[in-house]
Amino acid sequence: MDGSDAGRLGAAAQNGPALQRGTDRDAGPETGRGVNRHISGGVAVPKGRMARAARLGGVASGIMAGAAARGTGALLRGERPLLRDLLLTPANVGRLAGELARMRGAAMKMGQLLSMDAGDVLPPEIAEIMARLRADAEPMPPRQLRRVLDGAWGPGWLRRFQSFETTPVAAASIGQVHRARLRDGRLLAIKVQYPGVRQSIDSDVANVGTLVRLSDMLPPGVALDPLLDEARRQLHEEADYEREGAQLARFHALLAEDQDFVVPEPVPELTGRDVLAMRFVPGAPLESLAEAPQGERDRVMRLLLELMLREVFDFGLVQTDPNFGNYRYDRETGRVVLLDFGAARGYPPERVATFRALMRAVMSGDAGTLAEAGEATGFYSAETAPEHRDQVLGLMQIGSVPFRADTPHDFADESLRAQLRDRGFDLAMERDFDHVMPMDVLYLQRKVAGLYLLGARLKAQVHLRSLVELHL
Repeated sequence: MDGSDAGRLGAAAQNGPALQRGTDRDAGPETGRGVNRHISGGVAVPKGRMARAARLGGVASGIMAGAAARGTGALLRGERPLLRDLLLTPANVGRLAGELARMRGAAMKMGQLLSMDAGDVLPPEIAEIMARLRADAEPMPPRQLRRVLDGAWGPGWLRRFQSFETTPVAAASIGQVHRARLRDGRLLAIKVQYPGVRQSIDSDVANVGTLVRLSDMLPPGVALDPLLDEARRQLHEEADYEREGAQLARFHALLAEDQDFVVPEPVPELTGRDVLAMRFVPGAPLESLAEAPQGERDRVMRLLLELMLREVFDFGLVQTDPNFGNYRYDRETGRVVLLDFGAARGYPPERVATFRALMRAVMSGDAGTLAEAGEATGFYSAETAPEHRDQVLGLMQIGSVPFRADTPHDFADESLRAQLRDRGFDLAMERDFDHVMPMDVLYLQRKVAGLYLLGARLKAQVHLRSLVELHL
């Protein structure tokens, strides 16, 4: 907070805690060294449905007007440009990505969800937008932060703390994270939701959907409406920090005795719909292991894949957001730190049984059994055209190969991913293939795809068959 804000808060606290600007995110909690890159004052999050719609509308109008002018010029030259080429210029891509990042909330999260759900079928220009949106957002200004915390904890909340770092250690689509120390000495990580996020979800989703349709971003076979409906539902869940706190508590209990993972302990008395408090757990970005010895990279990747299988087949509760930022690594203990459970999703026993039958079919290598399991899971239906059914089965058979192999799968080898990408793109371009997979399958696909990308980043090698056989 600026000097005047800090002074007023300090006076209100009456000998309350020191307000700190924040330390480097990878420094130990006691070092106080360095200043992270979020030291800037931040950009205020637009509030209100009309204000947010106006921001996106202004971007859309500018993009469309520029496209019309370029299109007219091209026609006068005897050219017939595609709408996508007129809209997705480098300048427009940068403008759209920048505006979504400034708005944060559902507008930014929608970009992230679309990139994961549509996967490799997105054109390169849109992939660039999504890559920018997966980076940290600009933090909210200190005065806006103070108003959110006043509303959540009431005036005088500083009295509870020895110190509260006003510079966030992380800032993302829905909220930002601050480090603070309570009077009893506990070091906490406190996630604070951007104001207006929850109230703007429906309009943000609709506005981003309109932009996607206008710009013809997605191939014809990618159904947008189901993605928008599910994104809207998921975002409402993720914006409820009380719900996330309950999921955090469940995972903390499930993994409390595990020596390979650590889940921060929730602090219920400081948690509400707009603020989530938990114990601070130090750790480095998981991608920092890219230069670690091969054995350590393989071990960590195996742990994460094994955890995913446990989530599905043992817990019936899956953290479905594969964002790399949801994992950290404690170099001293070798444990993986698990964060962010807003996208945790429960799976009933009957659905878990369906997934187990699918994995058994994958491991058997029998085409008929795989076809039955594929339909039961929802990859296609009885009404799916035979040629499209064969295309889906072809994708499933290609993806099954590493699970039956006798040797470790090399995630750095891009040949498998390239085959799946090319065939998936061909299927997505089929205008008469309109089958929409169940959302619980899409969530698992997103989880698997995210972990696969992480494995590629780490150049890990893991024997997949031995992992899967433990759960059959």
